[in-house]
Amino acid sequence: MSQSPTIYSIYTSSNAGSKMIRQDKVKLVKGIGIEGDRYALGVGAFSNSDPKKNRDITLIAKIGIDTSNRLLKYDGLAEFDMSETRRNVVIDQIQPNELNALVGKVFYLGKIKLKGEELCDPCERPSKLANKKGFLKAYDNNGGIRAQVLDTGEITIGDLLVSA
Repeated sequence: MSQSPTIYSIYTSSNAGSKMIRQDKVKLVKGIGIEGDRYALGVGAFSNSDPKKNRDITLIAKIGIDTSNRLLKYDGLAEFDMSETRRNVVIDQIQPNELNALVGKVFYLGKIKLKGEELCDPCERPSKLANKKGFLKAYDNNGGIRAQVLDTGEITIGDLLVSA
């Protein structure tokens, strides 16, 4: 029997471009995002670029990070650690295509209801901030998703990801 998808790690940053800091738990606020995170504060790098895009929270599959890093290593490039992907929540025990399939669907992280909004396509920003090459190519189809927060409450490492 395979294990259920769980929160492996959580990261936030209070300012655009600042290092992502690992958290054990965070508070999600309905319609806002992660309390204290750059996008909830309206100071993320892309906060004002497209007001229709929901930037409450981003999720990425741990296996997607591992796969992308193997590609980078094969090409002789430096790997990205989980915080350098600039995603908020790393999910273990889920394939990238399974996570991507949550776009347009309601699901739960712990007891908090979310709705998958769109794929979080890779861009050059993580490469620039980490001073490493190859993020855009290596993380293609492994970039994770953006989701809207539909409830207020805490999530913590080890919480389950469950489809509604």
